Amino acid sequence: MTRFEAVTRIAAPPELVFDISLDVDVHTASMAASGEQVIGGVAAGGMLLGESVTWEARHFGVRWRMTSRITAFDRPGHFVDEQVSGPFKRWYHAHHFEPDGQGGTVMRDVIDFAAPLGPLGALAEWAALNRYMPRLIRTRNGHVKAAAEAPRS
Repeated sequence: MTRFEAVTRIAAPPELVFDISLDVDVHTASMAASGEQVIGGVAAGGMLLGESVTWEARHFGVRWRMTSRITAFDRPGHFVDEQVSGPFKRWYHAHHFEPDGQGGTVMRDVIDFAAPLGPLGALAEWAALNRYMPRLIRTRNGHVKAAAEAPRS
């Protein structure tokens, strides 16, 4: 199993960053490079506790499907999404949002994941996933940051 954290500083209040982080459309835009799209569940807008979404995307040249559910929700402090079905043996993603004392947010993602297939999965984590997954999260967080910091009319 692998665990990593990503910290992103965003010049927007925690309530806004929290809501944008739960927005299916923002997530889909952030994963455009992998052709990620919604094929089931919440298809647009924000998600709430207990709701799920099924994604389909191409990673490593293979098409994957993953259904995740919001299993914890305490606006604007944190929420958790967990894999219900999909390519991982385990996927647990905790999203934390703390005021930075200057009107902005420190967004902290804590991800625990494990590849399937025992020793072969452990090898895949070591050889590729331990670099690939943090990069995906940083890309996603860049989109969240840009959306949250965009001028509002």
